[in-house]
Amino acid sequence: MYPDDLQYTSEHEWLRSPGEQEGSVRVGITHFAQDALGDIVYVSLPEVGDTIEAGSTCGELESTKSVSDVYAPVSGEVVARNEALDATPELVNNDPYSGGWLFEVVPSDPTQLDELMDAAAYVESLGS
Repeated sequence: MYPDDLQYTSEHEWLRSPGEQEGSVRVGITHFAQDALGDIVYVSLPEVGDTIEAGSTCGELESTKSVSDVYAPVSGEVVARNEALDATPELVNNDPYSGGWLFEVVPSDPTQLDELMDAAAYVESLGS
């Protein structure tokens, strides 16, 4: 349920390194997050070229239950966004680790990746 090849944040986001673009990491939300949100009906993401700051809000996920902020897991420049989510936001629910990814960012400080959790630490954080 929580792939070992990903890194995780306390805000229930995952990062896959490398992303499709040179030097980038791909960002999405975890199974836990999509399950807690319920059926996602709208996704607002940062635009390509936007600079995001680690810990700051960079998007929103709207579900039938609520609206939830998406936080930037690292600082850097957004180099891709999942355009498929504009028409089919439910991909975040149906396939959170593949087709439901959110955006890609080139970290301005790659050492920020060292502060993220591995799958075991993330699963342990869910129990607390």
